[in-house]
Amino acid sequence: MRAVALLVPFALAGCGEPAGDVTPPANEVRQIDTGSDQPNVEAPAPPAAGAPPAPAAPSADSQPDAEGGEAAAAVVRDYYARIARGDYRGAWALWEDAGEASDMSADAFAASFGKYAEYRASVGAPGRVDAGAGQRYVTIPVEIAGTLRDGGAPFAMAGELILHKTADIPGATVEQRSWRIRESGVRPRP
Repeated sequence: MRAVALLVPFALAGCGEPAGDVTPPANEVRQIDTGSDQPNVEAPAPPAAGAPPAPAAPSADSQPDAEGGEAAAAVVRDYYARIARGDYRGAWALWEDAGEASDMSADAFAASFGKYAEYRASVGAPGRVDAGAGQRYVTIPVEIAGTLRDGGAPFAMAGELILHKTADIPGATVEQRSWRIRESGVRPRP
C-alpha cells in the first residue's frame, strides 16, 4: 500500500469563518466542468415546495468500470456536481467513512463553501489503479476556479484527490466496495 503524505483534507475550501446559511440563493448559478466534452453544467434551481424529487443518477458503482479509474473519476465528478448545486451534505457523504475522512462535520463542510460566489471544478483523467491486500487506490487530478462572495475576487486551486475502495472480498459492505474520497491535496495556486 502506498504511503500518502497528503493529509490535509479538502478543508482548505473552508478556510475562514462560516458564513451563516450556506444554501445558495435560488437565483444563484454555480457551474462545474465535469471534465467531459460537454459544456459546464449549471446547477438547477431548487425544486418548488412539494415537488417530487429528481430521479437519482446511476451510481459510479453500477457502471461497467467499477474496478477501474473511470468509475472513481465519476465519483469525483459527482462530488463536484453536488457542490455546484449546493448539495454539500451529499458531497460530504462521498468522503470515506460516511464523510468522516474529510476531518469535518457535515455542517462544517457545508459552511466551508459559504465564501464562494462561483465554484468550478475540472476533473482530470484518473491515474493507474493501485491494488494490494484487497484494497484499491486511484489518484485523480482536479483544478478548481471561481470567485469569492466578498468582492468577487477570483481564486484558483489545484491538486489531487485520492480515492479508495475495498475489492469484492467476503464480508466487505457495499459502502466499503464503493469508490470514496480518502484524501485531498487540493491547494491554492497562483
